[in-house]
Amino acid sequence: MNKKALTGLLIALILPLVSYFVLKFYTDEAVLVPPHYLADSVITRTINGKTRSDTVWHRLPDFRLTNQLGQTVSWNEIGNRVVVADFFYTHCPTICPTLTRNMATLQQTIHSAEKVGNREPDFIQFLSFSIDPERDSVARLKQWADRFQVNPENWWLLTGDRKTIYDLAINDMKIGIADGAGVDSNFIHTDHFVLIDRNRNVRGYYHGLDTASLARLSNDIVFLSLEKDRHEKSFLAGQLELIAIVMLLTLVAVGIFLLVFRRKAAKNT
Repeated sequence: MNKKALTGLLIALILPLVSYFVLKFYTDEAVLVPPHYLADSVITRTINGKTRSDTVWHRLPDFRLTNQLGQTVSWNEIGNRVVVADFFYTHCPTICPTLTRNMATLQQTIHSAEKVGNREPDFIQFLSFSIDPERDSVARLKQWADRFQVNPENWWLLTGDRKTIYDLAINDMKIGIADGAGVDSNFIHTDHFVLIDRNRNVRGYYHGLDTASLARLSNDIVFLSLEKDRHEKSFLAGQLELIAIVMLLTLVAVGIFLLVFRRKAAKNT
């Protein structure tokens, strides 16, 4: 067997192994996807003699609130979208105008490349919860939305039951953890944007007044929108080892066949 044939055979043997690791890397969860926060519990179970631990991440509860268009909305209307949430109030003289302006910039810079003629992203929903719902009526929210050119297609300013809003912020999104200190349960005032995945799990906290933090949020939104559903198995799930072995055995068989064929050809000459 000449050197070229031997080199070709070695490449043929190595190729399936390389393919295996490449496939395994890309079918596992992407390294760049933002991490989970707020675990509820850890379930440990033994399958085929192997112990596995699965974390149950905190799922945000449903809500029924009213948006700037006077519509009653909930998680059902959000559907299968990634969510960016913040908390504000329209009488705020300090950080809220800047937070809304930065959220508007974020909304305007994230577009859908999938639909011709419609660049509005259908994979993301922005939610701004009023922490002063007694004064923030629908009419007041509409004025605020018009002031900052809020697109209601995928951004709702929400008012309604005060307890619902404060429970979401303090008990479910754990804004106090993001701030690194306790929060005033009577009047929440935070500059954080909260990233939430399609399963209603918190996936990140970002300072809405910080350019670098907002740039990280923009990237994480894209990565999170590409995350595969943990409940849906890939058609390759559990089959990668078998595929690698089959490819390896096939190419070894081809290599042996070529070697035998060349030896027979050499004897006949």
